[in-house]
Amino acid sequence: MRSRADDANICGMTPGGKFITLDNQLYDYMLAHGHNGDPLLRGLAQETQQKLGRRAGMQIAPEQGTFMTLLARAIGARRAIEVGTFTGYSAICIARGLSADGSLLCCDVSEEWTAIARRYWEKAGVAARITLKLAPALDTLRALPASEVFDFAFIDADKTNYRNYYEEVLRRMRAGGLILVDNVMWAGAVLEQKDQTDDTRAIRAFNEFAVADRRVELVMLPVSDGLTIARKL
Repeated sequence: MRSRADDANICGMTPGGKFITLDNQLYDYMLAHGHNGDPLLRGLAQETQQKLGRRAGMQIAPEQGTFMTLLARAIGARRAIEVGTFTGYSAICIARGLSADGSLLCCDVSEEWTAIARRYWEKAGVAARITLKLAPALDTLRALPASEVFDFAFIDADKTNYRNYYEEVLRRMRAGGLILVDNVMWAGAVLEQKDQTDDTRAIRAFNEFAVADRRVELVMLPVSDGLTIARKL
């Protein structure tokens, strides 16, 4: 009689849980079997790599962008906010998922990086939906009127402020709205107790706080470098 462990081994999964480790070949197969081949986004990723080198690793993965578009569209998001815009890839994905009259507020501090974003927003036909605020994101968030309400949010900025960004965004989310938080697995460093850098400690602290937050329903997914999704109750 075949055991659960046998089934797991046949499927390339571990005996201890139902998940699979991706190698490059399987990852490419996954990308090929989703709608992840947008040429404009591919061009943006390539330009980011050419101009910014290793910093291009800050950009979200193609499948994450597709997933974010689908999520925004699935909940009928109209008003969205992004904390950390970089060269604009994630903003395009979010803006494409918004309703026809939707709008996205992007918060960043880099004129250099967002100059690339602006060009690609125009190419993608979403520039009219996007407002970019170049200032510390906490200043932008705290200056928003009390009546400002969002349906969808993406946090992908300096890690030491994750908790602050989350709190400022959550208080402005509608019930049923989604907050996505990036890099929550931090390339596995969240498990390396010898790693006591400020960023790693901040991500660990945020993860422990978020999982205990009874104001939301929450799941952490192994999308790219880890993606937490919180639904406001």
